[in-house]
Amino acid sequence: MAITSAICTSFKVELLKGVHDFTATTGDTYKIALYDSDATLGAGTTAFSTSEEITNTSGSAYTSGGATLTSVTPVADSTTAVCDFADVSFSSASFTANGALIYNSSESNKAVAAIAFGSDKTATNGT
Repeated sequence: MAITSAICTSFKVELLKGVHDFTATTGDTYKIALYDSDATLGAGTTAFSTSEEITNTSGSAYTSGGATLTSVTPVADSTTAVCDFADVSFSSASFTANGALIYNSSESNKAVAAIAFGSDKTATNGT
């Protein structure tokens, strides 16, 4: 089992079909969920799943499904299209995560991108 950083292949196809809307305030809702090292995420991931999603070991900083990302309208940066979400944080958190999945909760939890952290990242009653 492994997490590899990738733009999900299904997302690329769905972009060409006009499924996803990243427009600020009127677009779809995007979330980021955290996963443990037993998760399998990568280019082949098609949707959010609770399988191997992390659990908060104390407090209520992380809830299943992750955090909502604040969207910004995409812009061009030279020849690259960019959508830069605002940073998220989980205060008073205690958990270990090895990667994340950005997904579109407005469109049947369709996967956008898998992110590998490279190793376990642990928060112990911190942010």
